[in-house]
Amino acid sequence: MTISTQRGTTGLWAIAPADVGSPAALALLRDYYTDVANSYYRRHLGREGTPEEIETGLAGSPSDDLAPPTGVFLLGRYDGEAAACAGLRVVDAATVELTRVYVRPARRGTGGGRRLMTAIDEAARALGAGRIVLDTRLDLVEARALYTRHGYREIPAYSERPYAEIWYAKDLARADR
Repeated sequence: MTISTQRGTTGLWAIAPADVGSPAALALLRDYYTDVANSYYRRHLGREGTPEEIETGLAGSPSDDLAPPTGVFLLGRYDGEAAACAGLRVVDAATVELTRVYVRPARRGTGGGRRLMTAIDEAARALGAGRIVLDTRLDLVEARALYTRHGYREIPAYSERPYAEIWYAKDLARADR
């Protein structure tokens, strides 16, 4: 089942639920983790992460709960090539948590982020959620701008994760008005 298929700037984006353990999903998750980890290492240590640091961090940040019944993993394909992803984790009957939002650098600026955010809302509703929450880091400026453009508002902390610095939520019922 495809959630969203729309023409991007020059190609076609198709976003659909996928097996979080598939080769395409695992490759995107590795790229996502490498991207955010290296951003952190550059900001705090003035260097890229080592392969060992990336592997250790990736192993300590499993995504297997982004599958039914505890969640969903969305895979975005640009002209058939896996190029974006996002995950939703069920928090409770009315709330899901957004995580692992990523568009490969070569496909940024083609409308993938916008398409992905629309598909996220649709997938959250399909899970029965009326609210989406997320946490992120302050240095992930582009991601934070994407969230606020799509109706997310800053909220008080709901988690105490080591890298969480700012928290957002979106009320899906309010977004429909």
